[in-house]
Amino acid sequence: MESYESLAFSYDELTQDVQYESRADFVEKLFGRAKIPVHTVLDLACGTGTMTAIFTQRGYELIGVDQSEEMLMEAREKAQTLRGIPPLFLHQSMPELDLYGTVDACICCLDSLNYLTRPCEVQQTFERLKLFIAPGGAFVFDVHAPHKMEALDDQVFLDERDDIYCVWRTEYRKRAKMLDYYVDMFRLCEDGAWERSFEEHHQRAYTAQELTQWLKDAGFTGIRTHGDGKLRRSNEHDGRIYFSCIRK
Repeated sequence: MESYESLAFSYDELTQDVQYESRADFVEKLFGRAKIPVHTVLDLACGTGTMTAIFTQRGYELIGVDQSEEMLMEAREKAQTLRGIPPLFLHQSMPELDLYGTVDACICCLDSLNYLTRPCEVQQTFERLKLFIAPGGAFVFDVHAPHKMEALDDQVFLDERDDIYCVWRTEYRKRAKMLDYYVDMFRLCEDGAWERSFEEHHQRAYTAQELTQWLKDAGFTGIRTHGDGKLRRSNEHDGRIYFSCIRK
């Protein structure tokens, strides 16, 4: 089963503790680094479209892109009741991004970039973004710090709701810099029976130095790292690292 094929329909319920509004506040602050006014925004790997919805209701015009049809189905449903310009949703992978024109800014949130498990995919994504972010526009994204991913080795996480029971088991392969998630999910059906599904998720660790160099190679400038929700420069204690940069 592909990542998020089953989990998509319970994703919002299982991520109720994610502080989306405060994350959006921080990302919006980083839009201030753009050399042009930001109105059109690409939400790359938008998932179920929560960030897409927040920025739409803040007056931005959004394009949401995701590789998972199931996640996009949830995002489109969520967008039905939004105020503002209805978002456009596209079913695409990050390295094969293809828009109809340019945007003023791009966001890629909640370690989505770590799901690109080959360095060439990250490089291709940055090169595609160079084509579709207008000169002077902003690119803001976050990744898991490598030390955080390594520390997740051999961990088990449980998430229980009235109608959902989810177990995440993790394994970090140090030589490959890969973190594997094995997800068992049990959903309560209308007839009272429990339905089980299983998914594997894979993320790769990337250093700030690697990502910075690839951004430079693709044509981005003014590259800065930030702590999680902090405008200061990231340090070795940050588990999540934000990047902000400008398209030349």
